[in-house]
Amino acid sequence: MRKLTDEEQEKIKLLTKNQVSLTLIEPTETGLKKSIMDATGSVRSYLKSENIHDYELQNQGTESKVMIPTIIHTGFKIIKSKASLYRPSTKKGDPRIWFYGLTKVAEPNDIIGITFYNDNFQVFNLTKLDIKELIYSSILNPFQELINAISTTENEVAFELLAMLRKIANAGPIPSMVDADTSVGRTLETALGIDINSSKQPDYKGIELKSFRNSRTNRKNLFAQVPDWKLSKFKSSAEILDNFGYERDDAFKLYCTVSAITRNSQGLNLRIDNDIKQLIENSDKPEVGDFVVWTLDKLHNRLKSKHKETFWVEAESTRINDREHFQYKLVEHTKKPITSQFDLLIEQGIITLDHLIKRNSKGKVVEKGPLFKIKPKGIELLFPPSESYDLMV
Repeated sequence: MRKLTDEEQEKIKLLTKNQVSLTLIEPTETGLKKSIMDATGSVRSYLKSENIHDYELQNQGTESKVMIPTIIHTGFKIIKSKASLYRPSTKKGDPRIWFYGLTKVAEPNDIIGITFYNDNFQVFNLTKLDIKELIYSSILNPFQELINAISTTENEVAFELLAMLRKIANAGPIPSMVDADTSVGRTLETALGIDINSSKQPDYKGIELKSFRNSRTNRKNLFAQVPDWKLSKFKSSAEILDNFGYERDDAFKLYCTVSAITRNSQGLNLRIDNDIKQLIENSDKPEVGDFVVWTLDKLHNRLKSKHKETFWVEAESTRINDREHFQYKLVEHTKKPITSQFDLLIEQGIITLDHLIKRNSKGKVVEKGPLFKIKPKGIELLFPPSESYDLMV
């Protein structure tokens, strides 16, 4: 696809601000004449990630063609149409896509926007349509209705959760559930009626909750992820503990932070190998060297699944009758992390890794991580511009 113009990029920013997830395609002169377009990698990825269509599961031939209802937006009018998705019997079955009626609104090398809503493809000419004018028009139009409907649907759960948090906040300080660093999160989840478990899924209807005390500048937890043991020299957390652990508080443990910019007191550091797309943990012990790895694809997927949408909840900690209490005050609402930034932030030491391994009295090795954490200043670098909400209103 050709490089987008500045105007086209601004239109995409406006759509993204309105919660519209979309993909783009550029019809060629030949494609418009023959009513055929290649389903490019980005189009295929979008269709698969949105559970619309998976070309990898589709057989070749016209008999396996899939038809999907389509609405083509022309501004103040629409064209009801259909899309065909298929893999021809020839040319290795390269994926194809076509929107009937597209020639009425597109010229060669225009950029066509594709989103999916209400069981229909919603198609529009990004190059030609005045997106801003349509969205903010005083005259109601089908495109404006579409964007408003998508934005409302995307924000429905967030507004529901925000109302619950404000109710909790306005009830005053809540006594801590337990005397521990994790109590700020556990107390809030209990107040919300959320079961406390170790699930990797987001906490509330697809939204991840991360709570922290406002008096601290501590790093924030992103997610936990064990190494890929099959690709690693060491095959277990026990092996990591045995090589780098120490006696502390009547236990043998390894509680430490590992960074890409410096070695810690155990001689450990991180590095990214972009050629093989791996994050590697290394020891300065010559006999050990590189000992565990994570594939960047796995880490990116964990980040996207865990933080597709996140409420970062700030709490004020006070002690009342010698018991910690939390007054939840502010929320930062982030969406859709930029995975390419994840790698850069590791290399800059803004995202680090914590080992939390110990051997208990029964000889069993317990691992609470490895935890990937981010410094507070990194939030705005990892996510697109966020929304902030005051809970005390």
